[in-house]
Amino acid sequence: MSRSLEVAAIGVVRSAHTRRADTPVQSSLNPDEHAQVQLHPEYAAGLAGLAGFDRMWLITWLGDDDHQPGVADLIQTPFLATTERRHVGVFAMRGPRRPNPLGLSLVRIDAVEGNVVHFSGVDVIDGTLVLDLKPYVTRFDQPGGDVRCGWFDEVAMPHAATPSSLRTSATGVDPERPTSRQA
Repeated sequence: MSRSLEVAAIGVVRSAHTRRADTPVQSSLNPDEHAQVQLHPEYAAGLAGLAGFDRMWLITWLGDDDHQPGVADLIQTPFLATTERRHVGVFAMRGPRRPNPLGLSLVRIDAVEGNVVHFSGVDVIDGTLVLDLKPYVTRFDQPGGDVRCGWFDEVAMPHAATPSSLRTSATGVDPERPTSRQA
């Protein structure tokens, strides 16, 4: 059974990155770079109280105008496993090529001014649509005990890694147009 939803972007990210291939793959691997969320003015009142938090979940739309909901290869090679050529299911990775290309980034809140949230921990390109912001609450978001992280526990996670930096020169793949086995 297929269902469709309609969601509205509440704003956009303003960052120095313009190409996915040159944008860090995870916010935690790039904690010191700064960017902004510019909310549409009608959502500015929703920021009341957010400045009292250290971190927030940034929920974004990583698809482009050509994205077809539900269409994505179910087996892909994650950016962080490119050199190993490891293949995993789309739901065992965090890449952007998914049935619904939602981005989830845990970022540090630097300041809230009017309808703008300044943050650190950039892993999205300039102009990325923002779907929602949610405060990070340790008691809710940090599980207790040891947590298994599947194949992520077995790969190197270099600081500020980008898709371009993770691909070997031998692949001959244009980082902006990955093959269906890469995500």
